[in-house]
Amino acid sequence: MGNEEKMSDRRNFLHSMVRSLGAATVGGLAWTGFLDGKKVYATILRPPGAVPEREFLAKCTKCGLCVEVCPFKALVLAKPGDERPVGTPYFRMRENPCRMCGDIPCTVNCPTGALDRSLVSDSGGPGSPGLNINRAKIGLAVIDRETCIAYWGIQCDACYRACPVIDKAITVEYTRNERTGKHAMLAPVVHSGHCTGCGLCEHVCVTKKASIFVLPRELAMGEPSDRYIRGWDDADEARIQGIPDETETVTPRSEKSPLDYLNKEDF
Repeated sequence: MGNEEKMSDRRNFLHSMVRSLGAATVGGLAWTGFLDGKKVYATILRPPGAVPEREFLAKCTKCGLCVEVCPFKALVLAKPGDERPVGTPYFRMRENPCRMCGDIPCTVNCPTGALDRSLVSDSGGPGSPGLNINRAKIGLAVIDRETCIAYWGIQCDACYRACPVIDKAITVEYTRNERTGKHAMLAPVVHSGHCTGCGLCEHVCVTKKASIFVLPRELAMGEPSDRYIRGWDDADEARIQGIPDETETVTPRSEKSPLDYLNKEDF
């Protein structure tokens, strides 16, 4: 075999290796994207009217219509490497939050029910007159009081002024500045019953990393026990209807009388 034939075989071998490596890389990316598309990410923020995440992933066909009709380009489709289910819509609140459109085009144009208009509607009917963006539950704004400058005593109401549900979702609480003993602090407080999770507060926060940020409500909120109610809220009593009188305790019940504890010297 001549030198020219050897060089030709070597080139063909190298080209074949490069092609194989490229195919393997593309296949790996595609497989990773497929797996990411089936994975539930706890911190992802979906469009208004999104059904629970597992149901959302089952219904969303990744058509991108919700992203296409968003007039503010706030919704984005996840790409490989975004650490989100590939091809599904989500918000990046710090960069571009939801503007709470009254006609909610992202939800209305969803063809599969992954975005359910009844969740953002007063009537629950199919017509747009019943739509109410204030019923959206994209997430819940959470305040880091350690880095929020309003809690330092520095006057700042950027998040409060940006809130589209002002004086309901975010209010300003006047408290005494214990550090100085002279000044008042005007600090923001988020109310979960009205916060839609739109992210406008996070977007305008003046700190380097936002001190108020939106999390999915499942992460941001606790859950009250069935044995406790808000006595001043008549509607809260419905939550404990049907609860049995007997309760199960984690630790064994004491057989002693309460008076036994009162008579102990170390009480």
